[in-house]
Amino acid sequence: MRGYFGIGAERISKPMNLGSLLRTAHAFGASFAFTIGAVFEPRAVARADTSAAADNMPLHVFPDVDSLALPVGCRLVGVELLPEATELPSFRHPARAAYVFGPERGSLSPELTARCDFLVKIPTSFCVNLGVAGALVMYDRMLSMGRFAERPVRAGGPAFPVPKHVQGGPVIRSERRRRAAASRAGAAKTLASGEPLP
Repeated sequence: MRGYFGIGAERISKPMNLGSLLRTAHAFGASFAFTIGAVFEPRAVARADTSAAADNMPLHVFPDVDSLALPVGCRLVGVELLPEATELPSFRHPARAAYVFGPERGSLSPELTARCDFLVKIPTSFCVNLGVAGALVMYDRMLSMGRFAERPVRAGGPAFPVPKHVQGGPVIRSERRRRAAASRAGAAKTLASGEPLP
């Protein structure tokens, strides 16, 4: 999969939820995790994060929304059950993204919502647990951006495996470069054969 992603939560207060989110992010290959205005005890988080995610990927702790700093080109995606948010199955994930979730008993702050490049919602009747929401978003990203065999028409697994990737030749972007490359290739062939150059 190309690109990278990070997972974060704003004003999270339940350490087991944060631990679950970090562990799931680690399992799905997140590049980093972050919290904004969170209050948690690291030892309590470790009880749910049995993969020691914070030891294996960067965990950024921001005191407030104004201090949030993301890598250049990284798009902030807010996950919130809002009427104007795009439903997750219809959302095209950015190659470089940071997904942020609201607190357990609340929503993303208006300041953070305003900073988001995109807002998505999981199409459920009501809010789900933070860890579950994080897993659903990461799974959807993996499905839509990964390379998997096509689903069969009938029930069951794929009838054919994913075709093996074949590396193509170099892409030459201009005709002048193409001619120069062909000329060099012809000269190299002539030198290899031992014939004099024209």
